[in-house]
Amino acid sequence: MPRTRTSSSTELLVELRRDDPLPLHSQLERELRDAIRSCRLPDDTVMPSSRALADQLGLSRGVVVEAYEQLVAEGYLSSRPGGATRVCAKATEPSPAAAAPPSPATPEVRIDFGYGRPDVTQFPRQVWLRSIRRVLNEAPSDRLSYLDNRGALELREALASYLNRVRGTAARADQIVICNGFAQALRLVAHVVRASGGTRLAVEDPGQLDAIDAATASGLTPVPIPVDESGIVIEALERSNADAVVLTPAHHFPTGAVLSAERRAALVAWANAHDSLVLEDDYDAEYRYDREPIGAVQGLAPERVIYAGSASKTLAPGLRLGWLIVPNRLVDAIATAKQATDRGSASLEQLAFADFLSRGEFDHHLRRMRPIYRARRDALLAALRRDLPALRPVGASAGLHVIAWLPSGVDEAAVLERAAAAGVRLYGLRQYHSARQKAPGGLLFGYGAVTEAEIDEGIRLVAEAMDGERPGAPQAQAGQSALRVEAAAG
Repeated sequence: MPRTRTSSSTELLVELRRDDPLPLHSQLERELRDAIRSCRLPDDTVMPSSRALADQLGLSRGVVVEAYEQLVAEGYLSSRPGGATRVCAKATEPSPAAAAPPSPATPEVRIDFGYGRPDVTQFPRQVWLRSIRRVLNEAPSDRLSYLDNRGALELREALASYLNRVRGTAARADQIVICNGFAQALRLVAHVVRASGGTRLAVEDPGQLDAIDAATASGLTPVPIPVDESGIVIEALERSNADAVVLTPAHHFPTGAVLSAERRAALVAWANAHDSLVLEDDYDAEYRYDREPIGAVQGLAPERVIYAGSASKTLAPGLRLGWLIVPNRLVDAIATAKQATDRGSASLEQLAFADFLSRGEFDHHLRRMRPIYRARRDALLAALRRDLPALRPVGASAGLHVIAWLPSGVDEAAVLERAAAAGVRLYGLRQYHSARQKAPGGLLFGYGAVTEAEIDEGIRLVAEAMDGERPGAPQAQAGQSALRVEAAAG
């Protein structure tokens, strides 16, 4: 039978066979030699002492000493009197035959207009550190154990207070389930819809690709519903026979449309009439510049609407903090699904965010960030007017991105390719439509994680990438009745 042990110093798996005719010292030499050649033992790794390795592997010390001496003689290990035995650097260099083939050269990304990304360099590290310290000093020890499957009570209470005050929700702490960002929230809701017998999930068109993926992964059929300047078209939703709908009513992704008051009422009436659910993704409502705040739909129908939010756009996506406000009848199902997925989100981050919220630090952070993002939004619009006047930007009054319709006759894919070659990462709009080939072409400019200087340079490079393309009327004109949204301010 093979004897398998793991060295505590190197975490290296060493397999020795007592029934192998090869002597044990030769087996050990072979195992260590292979580990060094394959770089499982990296350069300059300190090997266990001969006595320690012998104890770990159940060998006599003489067997290990003999193996070490042979590998030193071969140049795989180095040793000096009174010092540690180490892996020689030259021994771990892969041979040309073993080296991986070079990957194709890709253009360096100099400027990234990626959407949905906050400026993580602005994360309030010192304030967050104070919250972490308070939590470590003051939180009861049981908060480091498994929590309630809905999440830490402190955070659920803080979120209910904040969301009711700022977003107009109707939430209680016992209705909130903490999750790992919106991505997990979406999967949990899709799972519960399918488990309750649902078969169809309506999604905005154009809209989030994540919603389609979550529907498909859960065994639901995604049903695209068109969006116009007033948000999702309720008449089409009525004809969809959907069991639930995912939408972004405060700031539609990607067009920036706001769901009108009339359609909000019609949406609630549809949910009541069809016994259906609404998943409201409130992904960036905290950032608004040229309009009054828009309240959450959840406040209109708490038993029909699941409200989803996260700290990914406001603080940092790396925190993986998200939340759902769930109708009473579904709280247990959602919380049970969450617990089955990962046994709950990290407790320290939850408690730190609860402290951060309760002390008003979150409000302060948002007040500090809004003028920064607004200045970047303004710089983007100015650069577009100056260098790309044929493009028509829309949806600029809130959020962290602007879309711009391309002139007719301009190939979206060609612009993206040329921009990438110039070092500018962009995203096209056709990928978010169900009928991609027929959809109007456009570009999505995220400005949350780029500086004003980078914006100026990036738009200039995009203009150069478009040089030579035939300009014309913006393509949005062709689908204006279905896709026109608020014009950019200024």
